[in-house]
Amino acid sequence: MAAPIQISIAITTLCLLQLLSETLSATFTITNECSNTIWPGILSGAGTPQLSPTGFSLESGQSTSISVPASWSGRLWARTHCTQDSKFTCLTGDCGSGTLECSGTGAAPPATLAEFTLNGAGGLDFFDVSLVDGYNLPMLVTPRTQSGTAGNCTAAGCIAELNNACPSELKVTEAGNGEDVACKSACEAFGDPQYCCSGAFATPDTCKPTSYSMFFKNACPKAYSYAYDDGTSTFTCAAADYVITFCPSPSTSLKSANGTLSVAANISASTRRRSPTCFGTAVVMLVAVWRLWRLH
Repeated sequence: MAAPIQISIAITTLCLLQLLSETLSATFTITNECSNTIWPGILSGAGTPQLSPTGFSLESGQSTSISVPASWSGRLWARTHCTQDSKFTCLTGDCGSGTLECSGTGAAPPATLAEFTLNGAGGLDFFDVSLVDGYNLPMLVTPRTQSGTAGNCTAAGCIAELNNACPSELKVTEAGNGEDVACKSACEAFGDPQYCCSGAFATPDTCKPTSYSMFFKNACPKAYSYAYDDGTSTFTCAAADYVITFCPSPSTSLKSANGTLSVAANISASTRRRSPTCFGTAVVMLVAVWRLWRLH
């Protein structure tokens, strides 16, 4: 009887390992709906592993998926107008590595950022799209679940094209052809503490919206416009995968994209990544092993 028991334990162990792996991971699907190639970059937060890859090319119309481990935190953005001469450089969002991979370095502002903390307080994912470091491309982060979930599980982002409408004192223009390619934050443009929420303005009570932050907020109400813009800019979800879309169609309705998902199936959402076949096999095997043990 030892052999069947050992086989049963082995199969059960493999299934349980698969369940654990599937339950404690998420998938980021990164989609380029821009008319030109972009070069996404990814930076992991302190204490969380770097994803692979940390930078890559994504042609117009392409998508790619990346597996993200449990409790990962970090940010994701797109680099634009990149060239490869003696080293790899980009006009916006450059991470300074000199190569396609960012390898642990972040985006030089201005750049639109998607920020994540997975499996945070209360087991919820926290995510947002931030224009605090400026803007270079429209971006939408959409959580995807199979059967509803907990939290304020709605899409976040900025689908507006702001480079042309950007105030002249914040504009970044390509020298060669005069194209508007990005929009700086007021902090980067002027370095004033009232815009940077620093010094005497380093608290929510002293750092208030300005005409510049309101330019971003009015155009993109579902994105961070300045450092303390938390109330309408941070979103939560549980057991979700995420679609990060650059240059989503202007016809995309934020009202429909941001519709709150049903909370009625929270229990099933918590187990949504489990494999039903493997889960059933594991249960059957555990029962069989228990019965054999009782008999012997």
